[in-house]
Amino acid sequence: MIRHISRKGPLLTFAALAFLFGLGLASALEWPRGSQAAASLQTSLPRRAEIRQAAELSDAFIAIADAVTPAVVRIQAERVGGAAPRRLLPPGFRDFFGPPDEEEAPMPQLAGGSGFIVSPDGLILTNNHVIEGADRITVSLVDRRSYEATVVGRDATTDVAVIRIAADRLPSVQLGNSEEARVGEWVLAVGNPGFGDTNTLDFTVTGGIISAKGRPLAIINRELHQSDNPAASYAIEDFIQTDAVINPGNSGGPLVNLRGEVIGINTAIASTRGSYEGYGFAIPANLARRVMSDLIEHGHVRRALLGISIGSVSAEDAEVYKLPSISGVRVDDFADDSPARRAGLERHDVIVAVNGERVERVGQLQRVVAQYRPGDIVDVEVVRYGEPHRFRVRLTQAPIPEDPQRRVAARGPERLGLEVAELTPTLARRYGIDRPGGAVVVRVEPLSPAQRKDVQEGERIVAIDRRTVGSASEAQALLRAARPGEVLSLVLRDRGGRTRIANIRVP
Repeated sequence: MIRHISRKGPLLTFAALAFLFGLGLASALEWPRGSQAAASLQTSLPRRAEIRQAAELSDAFIAIADAVTPAVVRIQAERVGGAAPRRLLPPGFRDFFGPPDEEEAPMPQLAGGSGFIVSPDGLILTNNHVIEGADRITVSLVDRRSYEATVVGRDATTDVAVIRIAADRLPSVQLGNSEEARVGEWVLAVGNPGFGDTNTLDFTVTGGIISAKGRPLAIINRELHQSDNPAASYAIEDFIQTDAVINPGNSGGPLVNLRGEVIGINTAIASTRGSYEGYGFAIPANLARRVMSDLIEHGHVRRALLGISIGSVSAEDAEVYKLPSISGVRVDDFADDSPARRAGLERHDVIVAVNGERVERVGQLQRVVAQYRPGDIVDVEVVRYGEPHRFRVRLTQAPIPEDPQRRVAARGPERLGLEVAELTPTLARRYGIDRPGGAVVVRVEPLSPAQRKDVQEGERIVAIDRRTVGSASEAQALLRAARPGEVLSLVLRDRGGRTRIANIRVP
């Protein structure tokens, strides 16, 4: 009987000996055991939960950008001539609106920035310096539609402006509570600067965090507030600081939290070189909301006033006035007919609270008082050389500076910016037209909707919206009947008999 012997036995024996030898060598060389190697590999790679969290944060940024960007607009401000008003910033600060203050170069005739729609019927928030001095304001949407805007109101002190376009059912954003914003919180800065006619680099989104709150940044426009104007002493002292990149032309765009709420208006950067260095500043949304409400309701901001000159508290002040901490706002002087002085406050008092809300710095006091209306009564808590006192102060109204800028909406004999007359024999000879009769354009306003469509003096209006025009009165009636936001189609004929079409949107 022949016995079959399997070859697997010796092979298995050899493999087992090799495995045992390998374990001994690994132990001698202090190589990681199997479980140790697995743990090392696990710690060298991101854990799945961390990857999921990072993906969720990325998805949040994408969702916010998708939701907010359609409501962000590009604003183009045009001026007929002359230098634009100069907005003076403290040394080291820049707002992208023009050359730094130390330069004498004239401001360009075409400038602008960003803004964002806050109501579906066309209300837009932006910076005052974006539209200041403009003779014509054009708003471009993300879908490339353009509208001429009118100024609802503007405030140079807070650098907030409200404009309107004749459109409805527009995408809009919600203003959040900037008081709830926290240092270290993620934010997105959205803008629509555009570069030239090609709109290169328009609709940009950058990310970062809130770096600080309550940053002082005095902004005094000396074109509007002369030295003898009592309002010239106002300044913004409560900016949100962010490291989200604020690019040129992004002034007026929204600063958005991860809930998609606007918590600020991007306004300025601090820079020693004229370019972004990581310090961006935004006007808090709560202040912007308050200003916007007044501009819509009254056309100007109704500022409550304590009627005091104030200063920050230093370590020496805290020692002299026997303060429990180096915080509060020092009362240095009083305005004429000051409500604070009438209520009993004195020089060297240190304000520590208003209506129970703690006040630690100048900007905080200004923000707290700005929440109230003229005529409101507030409880002001002070420390007077170590002794606490409380006074009830009826706030008064700050002087309202006169705004020399005329409203864009009130420009021109017609909303399209053109004047139409009957084509008399005299006008026919002036414009070189062989036969009189009908309607002729006798004047086109600079920077008007008609001028932007290249309507020329001396052109005849043949038809408006496919309706033949036989006289100046007919043309004028059709022009007046047009509704804001509507596009009028004009058929024009020049002195050479050539006909063309100009489709013009009514502002």
